[in-house]
Amino acid sequence: MLITGAGIISSIGLNYKENAASLLSQVSGIGKMTGLDSFYRDQLPVAEVRATNDELREMAMLKPGSAYSRTTLLGLIAAREALDDAGIENISESSTGLVSASTVGGMDRTEKFFRKFMKDNSHGRLKDVVTHDMGDSTEKIARTFGISDYITTISTACSSSANAILLGARLIENGIVDRVLAGGVDALTLFTINGFNSLLILDKNGCKPFDNERNGLTLGEGSAFLVLEAERVVKMTGRKTRGEVIGYGNACDAFHQTASSPEGNGAFLSMSKALEKARFSAGDIDYINAHGTGTKNNDLSEGKAVERLFAGKVPPYSSTKAFTGHTLGAAGAVEAVFSLMAIENQCIWPNLRFGNKMTELESEPVSVLKTGIPITNVLSNSFGFGGNNTSLIFSKC
Repeated sequence: MLITGAGIISSIGLNYKENAASLLSQVSGIGKMTGLDSFYRDQLPVAEVRATNDELREMAMLKPGSAYSRTTLLGLIAAREALDDAGIENISESSTGLVSASTVGGMDRTEKFFRKFMKDNSHGRLKDVVTHDMGDSTEKIARTFGISDYITTISTACSSSANAILLGARLIENGIVDRVLAGGVDALTLFTINGFNSLLILDKNGCKPFDNERNGLTLGEGSAFLVLEAERVVKMTGRKTRGEVIGYGNACDAFHQTASSPEGNGAFLSMSKALEKARFSAGDIDYINAHGTGTKNNDLSEGKAVERLFAGKVPPYSSTKAFTGHTLGAAGAVEAVFSLMAIENQCIWPNLRFGNKMTELESEPVSVLKTGIPITNVLSNSFGFGGNNTSLIFSKC
């Protein structure tokens, strides 16, 4: 499935160009919490998009005061960039679908309503509540860009937007639509910060994936979308391509509500399926953009699965979450864009903050930026709560 456009907004950049520059400069977006009125403001670092809602609203070309959640604003910005990057001026020229993913929906506005309402039940604006629904951002993105042929929302925890891309590819393969805008978006909320903190898996010093002394993840926010198109449509329009989705796999090991299986069975299956779909052998993968959250359980589970699958010939791998934090439902799409950037720049992104190899693994991540490396095929992993595991393979055209 050919990729003709990409858009992204994250803590390391407000667009594709800024994100690429930050990766190449090895600049992390993790820092002090400023946008949320949280009890943990001075205790837990996060990876925020450095723009207020008013600034995001202006970037999204919306009127001041419009009832849009931060999630929707981020999604609109990334979606618009992806469509512009693809050079799509008339959305109706081809049947077009939208597959968008999220885990928090419009919860940021609901939280503000709830605080006011609990103090005085005559206060609070109900229009803040109606944006809560997970599909609200999807519907607003579809309406803004005139997409109507196929619209759906996916929420499978941290594999959500990887599954959006997977579904988008399948929709085109099966002739349901000719083009899909696929990706995801999540904004930081008090609920997610408090929830993850209750699980004791947030690192107070910022995440350091695959490090022997890792102590948890760092939450982030952002959005990314890809424009996927059928090959015949691309030939007809003559559009440029950024790459292609050549393989994908999804598996659920259902080991635990929030933990991966110790052996990495689900991760192994999803990666194996992706290779099978692409008709690749393990040796065809040049780089792995790992899920790599920085938690004790995830990194060990994923590391074991990678070493099992690649059997002594593990390709270079790293986690970019030390740049952007864990953007939850947006992570799969954000890292899909980073995978395309690795192919475009012929480089391997560094695993920031890495210092000590995990004692349980034979391999270790790439810890410095490596340029001038032939990169043709990138495997990108996204693993979610409940054991929902998705692997995508992106290739150079």
